[in-house]
Amino acid sequence: MSSEGGISSPTTTTTTATAAAAASMSQLQSSFNPSPALKRALPPTVAEEHEPPYLDVLLAGGMGGTIADFIMHSVDTVKTRLQGQPTANPPKYNNMFHAYSTILREEGVSRGLYSGLAPAMTGSLPGTTLYFGTYEYTKRTLTAAGCPDTLAHLAGGSIGDFFASFIYVPSEVLKTRMQLQGRYNNPSFISGYNYKNTWHALQMIVKYDGVAALYQGYRATLMRDVPFSALQFAFYEKFKVEARKWEARPDGQMSLHIETACGAVAGGLAGFLTTPLDVMKTLLQTQVKKPTSSATSIATGTVAATNQKYYVGIWDGLKWNLKHHGVIGGLFRGVGPRVFWTSLQSAIMFVFYEQAIHLQENMRHFGHYPYASS
Repeated sequence: MSSEGGISSPTTTTTTATAAAAASMSQLQSSFNPSPALKRALPPTVAEEHEPPYLDVLLAGGMGGTIADFIMHSVDTVKTRLQGQPTANPPKYNNMFHAYSTILREEGVSRGLYSGLAPAMTGSLPGTTLYFGTYEYTKRTLTAAGCPDTLAHLAGGSIGDFFASFIYVPSEVLKTRMQLQGRYNNPSFISGYNYKNTWHALQMIVKYDGVAALYQGYRATLMRDVPFSALQFAFYEKFKVEARKWEARPDGQMSLHIETACGAVAGGLAGFLTTPLDVMKTLLQTQVKKPTSSATSIATGTVAATNQKYYVGIWDGLKWNLKHHGVIGGLFRGVGPRVFWTSLQSAIMFVFYEQAIHLQENMRHFGHYPYASS
């Protein structure tokens, strides 16, 4: 029958159905391929994930490292006291908790547990900023050149810490001495130092011992921090990859508690393995030569510590402590607070770092970040 009779032909029906199907397919494709405006309203997906800009790394690293150092400073003070206390039987501090409660009771918070906070924060912000920036640059460069990931992480952590050491070692010397002395004219602990404040300590050290004294124990610090940083980053990067595979979240990220656990275990393992080097760093930076006269002792702000071994180097200190105090009491003295400190400090640092990176990426994606991505 013809179309003039009011009934459509099969050809016309087929054409109409094909056009409708094409329209439906076009609409379906548009649903899976949103417009640029809609894309901008969505956060970055895993497929779009890329290395964060160096500016983000610097800001996040400086913030994460400084916040972690501030929160964990009192634990670091306890660790320093345990490692640097004069040889005595019985010792003044038996363990971490005994030391914490004793310092709090005898010396208070600000000049006891948080002594040395000012130089610590002064060196922490620029030091950790440079540290993370150098690590990220080294890691990306080596990875792009075909270097295995683990080796790139080890090298990045080592090189990053080496460059940052020029900034943080002087602040570490000031911080450690003031942690060991506690409050001014401290009747509760004999440390060999007696500075009024950070500025007075800096003046006395430079005046009587020279600028080089600010880098006292520099080799010991590098021998502790370079392997620690290398192990810390290598462990964390490996744990992070495995955690993302295990969680298999749609956004490809780690949940907060897993992220915290990865940072804590990485820092704790690295801290445990490098404890003997940390003991020697503390002893070398805080040991006092016997002054030639009482006048010199008063002028320099130091007090002669009697019956104390004077270490001529790292290996001398390691051998002497192993021989006279054994493995636990000598090489791993203060291992409890050190592992406790490194694990929590690492967890806090990496959590703040990762969260800051995500925040900056989202702000830039939604156009709320004032800096460009390059």
